Amino acid sequence: NNLDSQPSIAPTAPTIEPEQVKIVGVRFKRAGRIYYFDPKDLELNLNDYVIVETARGLEVGRVVLAPRQVLVSEIEMPLKAVIRKAEPSEAVRSEEIEKKEHEALVECGKMIARLGLPMKLLSVEYSLDGNHITFFFSAAERVDFRELVRELAGRFRVRVELRQVGARDETKIMGGYGRCGRPLCCVTWLSEFQPISIKMAKEQGLPLNPMKISGVCGRLLCCLSYEHELYHDMRSKMPREGQPVMTPMGPARIMGSIPLKETVVVMLETQVTLELPLKDVQIIGPPVAEKIAK
Repeated sequence: NNLDSQPSIAPTAPTIEPEQVKIVGVRFKRAGRIYYFDPKDLELNLNDYVIVETARGLEVGRVVLAPRQVLVSEIEMPLKAVIRKAEPSEAVRSEEIEKKEHEALVECGKMIARLGLPMKLLSVEYSLDGNHITFFFSAAERVDFRELVRELAGRFRVRVELRQVGARDETKIMGGYGRCGRPLCCVTWLSEFQPISIKMAKEQGLPLNPMKISGVCGRLLCCLSYEHELYHDMRSKMPREGQPVMTPMGPARIMGSIPLKETVVVMLETQVTLELPLKDVQIIGPPVAEKIAK
């Protein structure tokens, strides 16, 4: 029987597709962090204003990422749902809240001065429903503000929260201009702060003078990270300092490199220093420092 002689085929295991979820990206402030919400069945487009529930109550946010499917593993679950689109009247309500925030800022400033607290008041935020108010401040050290909270709660009759922020967040709130002459990145578009290290300045050949590589906040410039990956890749292709090389003028030693120009600075055996294209030098041995260490 020909049918019996046919080889058996093992059943193919079903393919399991990664679990996905629909999200929409909402931002509450210009250059603020993007938060993800479940859009449900709402038809949302970019720049639509929506009402969402946060830890501070109901708030108005702007859609900056249109609804899309993403892997569950890429976001933090569970997601809160978008309640609804914002009504035009709620834009007027938002303006009224801004006035209340200014009044609260002045009043809280007076209380801080009267209580003699070592803190700098930065800004105030009211929730959309007016039931929650958050005061942002900076301080050099821990502050006992329990008495201030009691007075604020008695004055405004809402739930009060005081939140201490760091130097970077303080600058983001206050605003300003960088040494480049442009408005600060953290105010205009930078939504989240990335770790910055002195190594980034070293790899870009910048002077390690704190006054020259620090921003308005007193921390290392955020823009040190913008070209770090490019410099890192280019540095990896350059010979190391002390490396013996052969040049068209004879044997030499690497004294430095200029990644953006793809050139190296070499010292010939005659003690003459030259800048040569990387393609004109050939490595002939390990760096001298490593050879001595061995």
